[in-house]
Amino acid sequence: MEAARAPTRISLFNSSAKRSSLSLSAVSSPLSLRYRSSVAIKGNISIKIYSNRRLFTVSCSRMDESSTSSSQIAQSFLRNVLASMEEVYLNRNASAKAILNLVHSCDGDHVSYDHFAFRTFGVDGYGIDSMAKFFLDFGYTTREELRFPAKKLKALWFSPPKNVHCPKEQGVMGPLPRVFISELLVEEMSPHAQEIIKKYTKMSSCGNKYAALASALGSLTWEKPLYADYEQLSRESEYAAWTLVNGYALNHLTISVHSLKSHIRSINDLNRFIEANGFRLNTEGGILKVSPDGLLLQSSTVADSIPFEFADKITESVPCSYIEFAERLVLPNFEGLADEEIKEFHRRDGFEVGNADKIFESTSKDQLTRKAA
Repeated sequence: MEAARAPTRISLFNSSAKRSSLSLSAVSSPLSLRYRSSVAIKGNISIKIYSNRRLFTVSCSRMDESSTSSSQIAQSFLRNVLASMEEVYLNRNASAKAILNLVHSCDGDHVSYDHFAFRTFGVDGYGIDSMAKFFLDFGYTTREELRFPAKKLKALWFSPPKNVHCPKEQGVMGPLPRVFISELLVEEMSPHAQEIIKKYTKMSSCGNKYAALASALGSLTWEKPLYADYEQLSRESEYAAWTLVNGYALNHLTISVHSLKSHIRSINDLNRFIEANGFRLNTEGGILKVSPDGLLLQSSTVADSIPFEFADKITESVPCSYIEFAERLVLPNFEGLADEEIKEFHRRDGFEVGNADKIFESTSKDQLTRKAA
């Protein structure tokens, strides 16, 4: 006669802290386990089974179909917001739109973006965090901080979520861009400048909670400024003056040069191509900005200018946005890889203070004056 079995005891540990039901059948050795869940189980699962005085441990992971679907819906929404930001940016910046079309004429659907960049006021909750929250909510990760003491700025950059489905190869439907957000250190400005900036951020009320929405709509979260306030900020910080009239608008988007497939896949070739078609590049520190390790190469155009009607009915030309180009070279330990094997993570990541400091000058009066000449 078969010996009586000891009671079977089951413990389930799920990283999502969800409860579930199990059914178990022991028909022969090895033990056969049927797992039935009454709720969606997500994450890592560890099942410990004590049966017949023996311990069985089963570990597995599961992402149910509904969770996958929800993730794809969230990514689709994120891309739609990026597309709206891009549309506002291209409608306001004729040079950027024309250059993007030129690059498309050479590379078709192989034009992807390295990063999106935004400017903010670091006061009253209107700084980096106001825009970053949106991207963090959709899976972005905070990376390094950069400091620019002479400009009274700091910045953070954010890497996109990994293993993201790309509906197409190009633009916002391709690989998700990095995000670079800077802020003016308002407390380091003169008392008069601080007073002006705080006047408009207070006027905005809770507008900082909707930074991404303001960017996607192309709308200021405060009233149009007075021309005298704009002029005062211009004398102290061109960054501050730019932010006062442009708000959370996309400051620039950056074409990923190494992702191109045509004869302009080198940033030097692309720069020559851009200039040959009549566009001026930012010359601050030289047209080509190179990181100390030589692996991050960047250049940018000079910002377009548009007429802006101030609150006191004065209309003046103000700088809006520009377009940037970045080539990330392969890291030394991956140089032996064939071209078709190289992925983005094999290349130089991040940003460089020296490069970014010069790129900021794309909206400066010196560069705009040179462009007009």
